[in-house]
Amino acid sequence: MSATLAVVGAGAKAVAVAAKAAELRTMGVDVPDVIAVERTGIAANWQASGGWTDGQHRLGTSPEKDVGFPYRSSLVPRRNAELDERMTRHSWQSYLIATGQFAEWVDRGRPAPTHRRWSQYLRWVADNIDMTVIAGEVQRISVSERRWALHTHETTVHADAVMISGPGQAERSILPGNPRVLSIAQFWHRAAAHELIVAERVAVIGGGETAASMLNELFRHRVSTITVISPQVTLFTRGEGFFENTLFSDPTGWTELTLAERRDALARTDRGVFSARVQDALLADDRIRHLRGRVAHAVARDEKIRLTLQTERGSERLETVHGFDLVIDGSGADALWFVPLLGQDALDLLELGLGGPLTGEALQQSIGYDLAVTDVVPKLFLPGLSGLTQGPGFPNLSCLGLLSDRVLGSDYSASADTTIRSSDEHQPIR
Repeated sequence: MSATLAVVGAGAKAVAVAAKAAELRTMGVDVPDVIAVERTGIAANWQASGGWTDGQHRLGTSPEKDVGFPYRSSLVPRRNAELDERMTRHSWQSYLIATGQFAEWVDRGRPAPTHRRWSQYLRWVADNIDMTVIAGEVQRISVSERRWALHTHETTVHADAVMISGPGQAERSILPGNPRVLSIAQFWHRAAAHELIVAERVAVIGGGETAASMLNELFRHRVSTITVISPQVTLFTRGEGFFENTLFSDPTGWTELTLAERRDALARTDRGVFSARVQDALLADDRIRHLRGRVAHAVARDEKIRLTLQTERGSERLETVHGFDLVIDGSGADALWFVPLLGQDALDLLELGLGGPLTGEALQQSIGYDLAVTDVVPKLFLPGLSGLTQGPGFPNLSCLGLLSDRVLGSDYSASADTTIRSSDEHQPIR
């Protein structure tokens, strides 16, 4: 019996792994059966319905970095070139050719697609491979007889390994329920509905690409000043030259760097930085300001939102209070969003493998070559936390082909077929 890999979320990583598994299976290679459990739809986070975008903004990564990139498979000795050729059938260019858009895309100078168009590409790949996607939101993750159990309201999926994907929930904010504080989802839902924001002083919390895309949208709204709040000393530009990009698509040598060198590279190229395209737009808009600090507290008072910011000055910790008419919490994805879903048995399993309490730092440093937590069986793949130990491209879209190699090439303990127990007949998402 083939092993089963269950993926929480049906985004780009899930589609990439499922596509490579499908091609390997066609080649006669034994690979896990890939099943995604998704609450909304395939590639939902790239559409307005997912809460992370309005679908109209441009992809920050080159679309050629598609589900097979960089096309350097290493899973099948003497047949890897064949596998790469098969994966080109699911490439961005193949999608454009199949949908009659290739010539226009080339003539327009190969522009970055909108998030919505990228989601259409991912759905096209999923349809081509007949990807198995079960509708449902994972409510709890437990361990049963050395297998994972993913529980939704209607269904329980048992699998030999689990991969967590996605950035978590876009609905969280520092002051839930207050109309003057918008979560990421609330902001993008308003943008998708073409509701103009009218305010004097607006604050955007966050210094990464999530906040950057919000600033890109805010340019067209009727606001007087926009203050970006982040702990960095300034708004840094992401390194996008050849040498920086190579770190993402080819992690060879990454593990030879010290932890300090890796953290420095991540800080310069990936975390808390804006793309050059967004920075160019910021330079042209004199409404933008930057305020250094971490938001320690938020309170509504006198029709304003007052934020308490903490900054470190040498050995001192200073606190300042600033008032805004509207606050947008764009602090971004939470790589640990899945932890509250873990049952006590799953928490015990992880802490046993980690040799101590479950923390973000401990999880990051425990991720092995296969992007799974070391010394934990059954396997738990956490590509979103793998940047520090394995390379900066794995948490994002920069090397989906390498990611699928690592995950599918892992040592699975083959078990019985997936068991799905449901009170109602489950309906696959399409």
